[in-house]
Amino acid sequence: MMDWTDRHCRVFHRLLSRHARLYTEMVTTGALLHGDVPRHLDFDAAEHPLALQLGGSEPADLAHCARLAAQWGYDEINLNCGCPSERVQRGAFGACLMAEPALVRDCVAAMADAVDLPVTVKHRIGIDRTESYEFVRDFVGEVARGGSRVFIVHARNAWLQGLSPKENRELPPLRYGFAHRLKIDFPELTIVLNGGLSSMAACQAHLAPLEGLHPADAAPATPDLVPPLDGAMLGREAYHNPWALAGVDPILFGVPAPLPDRGAVVDALAAYACALASRGGRVRDLTRHVLGLFNGLPGARRWRRTLSDARLLAANDWRLIERAAAEVSVAAAIG
Repeated sequence: MMDWTDRHCRVFHRLLSRHARLYTEMVTTGALLHGDVPRHLDFDAAEHPLALQLGGSEPADLAHCARLAAQWGYDEINLNCGCPSERVQRGAFGACLMAEPALVRDCVAAMADAVDLPVTVKHRIGIDRTESYEFVRDFVGEVARGGSRVFIVHARNAWLQGLSPKENRELPPLRYGFAHRLKIDFPELTIVLNGGLSSMAACQAHLAPLEGLHPADAAPATPDLVPPLDGAMLGREAYHNPWALAGVDPILFGVPAPLPDRGAVVDALAAYACALASRGGRVRDLTRHVLGLFNGLPGARRWRRTLSDARLLAANDWRLIERAAAEVSVAAAIG
């Protein structure tokens, strides 16, 4: 989610759910060691609970960055072992780290020794054509020895050669059963499912016991009633169809959503855009993240078109949010 889930995007998503845990875009250790730390780590207090996702493979560097995360007030540190991009591979981190579980263990241990925050790991179920369950089982078992108790499982292989990052999110087959088998083998760990989840109903299906697994994913001794997973992570679905997040609090946490409808969200976005512009920020840094708010409704195209208009954006006027909402109202009335 690099260049996607920045601080403005996260403030928007927090308007839709108070209780979902939000994750930053991946920040490399090099960016924090040699770059502008406030630009990468500053965030709004409203974003809590918030996890900083790190990319790196040097235990000492990661420990230093973990201390920075603690100083800036993050709630969790997440190590990315799932990104398959060639640029990330050249930095010797991301999905290619799954081939070195002992190194990942040491990275986790270094961060866990440096701070009191939870250190979690996001990973794939395999790399390239290695498709045995034993591969991911052994990876999780070794890394858990470093102190991580939470594993976010993107239930696809990462093909390090021959596929783009986009293709890596679509072509390797999903094998959700592998995540459930991890919960069977490691009941003491928190196992969170990621990959291909496109609705709250899809998430809920894995947060309840399953009646068996797909034969290709099942072990001979797999129980008839498979235990539920501990959580589910939405990625690009939450970005493209953000209103799905409005169901998180009432469905999963039993409390009302923060705001009652999209109109209230628009009002909150306009207030945030006004504050952003008043301190010299760019309204376009917010509007690019909210284009999907009305997806599937009359006026959605007008909303997107108004918020993407280069001429209007150049004025840096926070009232652009209100103008786009008026376009939605016109379209709804006509419809």
